[in-house]
Amino acid sequence: MTTCKTGAEHIKSLKDGRTVYIDGELVPDVTEHPAFRNSVKSAAMLYDFQARPENIELMTFKPEGSNRRINRAWQMPRNYNEMVQRRKAMQAWAGLSCGFMGRSPDHLASALVGQRMGIEVFRKHGEDRAKALAGYFEEASRNDYYLTYVIINPQAERGKDWGEQAEDLVARIVDEDSGGMTIRGAKMLGTSSIMANEVLVANLQPLRPGEEHLAFSCALPMNVNGLRVLSRKSYEAAAVSTFDNPISSRFDENDALIYFDDVKVPWERVFVYRDTDMCRAQFHDTPGHAYQNYQAQIRLSVKINFLVGLAHKITEAIGTTNMPPIREQLGYLAAHASMVHATMAGMEAEGNMRGEWWVPNKHYMYSAQVLTQDLYPRVINTLRDLAGGALIMLPSSIRDFNDPELKRIIDLTQRSAKMQPEEKVKFLKAAWDAIGSEFGSRHTQYEMFYAGARFVTAGHSYRTFNWEGATGLVDRLMATYDLSEELSRTPR
Repeated sequence: MTTCKTGAEHIKSLKDGRTVYIDGELVPDVTEHPAFRNSVKSAAMLYDFQARPENIELMTFKPEGSNRRINRAWQMPRNYNEMVQRRKAMQAWAGLSCGFMGRSPDHLASALVGQRMGIEVFRKHGEDRAKALAGYFEEASRNDYYLTYVIINPQAERGKDWGEQAEDLVARIVDEDSGGMTIRGAKMLGTSSIMANEVLVANLQPLRPGEEHLAFSCALPMNVNGLRVLSRKSYEAAAVSTFDNPISSRFDENDALIYFDDVKVPWERVFVYRDTDMCRAQFHDTPGHAYQNYQAQIRLSVKINFLVGLAHKITEAIGTTNMPPIREQLGYLAAHASMVHATMAGMEAEGNMRGEWWVPNKHYMYSAQVLTQDLYPRVINTLRDLAGGALIMLPSSIRDFNDPELKRIIDLTQRSAKMQPEEKVKFLKAAWDAIGSEFGSRHTQYEMFYAGARFVTAGHSYRTFNWEGATGLVDRLMATYDLSEELSRTPR
């Protein structure tokens, strides 16, 4: 047995007969289909990276009682130093995709780490459910599963409560027996479900009393009978080549609607059962929500650095770097990139103990979410502004270089003080893929809404801020003087 999970093992695990549809067809094997195969290889790359001898200590640890190492994303930090050690491993993984794999395996591992830390919350719900969650965490972590989740409902009629939607739209419990429960209906957005081993099904959106048939949480293998994955359009399939689309051709982790067509869930895989408040508590009364979104900020710290690097190289490509107004814009971007890193460092340093575990500062995490979901589109627009028309007038594809006459014109017109024509085209193609392509536009939308609409994230920030301390400062100031004293000191 190898020291830890490898890419070959992961690819083999995906050849499991899962039911995935794209373009009206059933996919025989996601590891070989042109819509998914490169992204699957990128997922495998993460495991190969952790398995390299020089990366083993950085990326993995050995759980108690195990002879095999697993990714540090499954590590439950007992102190600040262990949290930083864990974060460095996650940044190394994010660096492999320049932060464009938003649902890499460490995201759901982080969510489960936080939920496992709050196991006492599940015990309040019932010892059986707590036992199921603890048992599943042990299974998923020891096997280094790649997990995805579906935790929101199809939008449908937004003016209606979830329990009022059309029958079989929202995933619900339709039957149960001594062996488990049966669910039917849809959930989204199954990002990375095509390349994941298992899916966590839960409810992050509020449920009301009377909607208990919707109030459940469970985990399922992606190949379980009745689970159907409806993929969105594949940007990978539309990519001309790696040269033309170096990011979307390899890191389109995909999004999907998952439909549960009478899927049977054994009780040992059920973590929340017919309890509307427990659906909320699973994320918010445990450190689960804090840990999963802390991971998102770790990934974003790498992605923002990449975009700021793009910005600087764009100015080098078109020869504007030393212009004072351009330096001002670059300095502005650099300040914001550092802000993302600083808030992440603050979450760690200002964290606190929850029982025996070190958890990130929840308010700093939520404030970072509010700021970065506005920051990302501003960064993208700044890059567009810096590039001007340079991102538009590029060769149609790599095949243009095969024609000697076209190559002569390309060499003549794609000039740069810092880059050879071929290098300039290569770089600007990468920049367009990141910020201007359909894939790039999806990422802007993703960064703006993956954590919820602005009112949701701002609501979390409001809820976790120390208002008593802030208003206390105001009250203490006003307590130092009063009207009667001031009148007595004021000349008539």
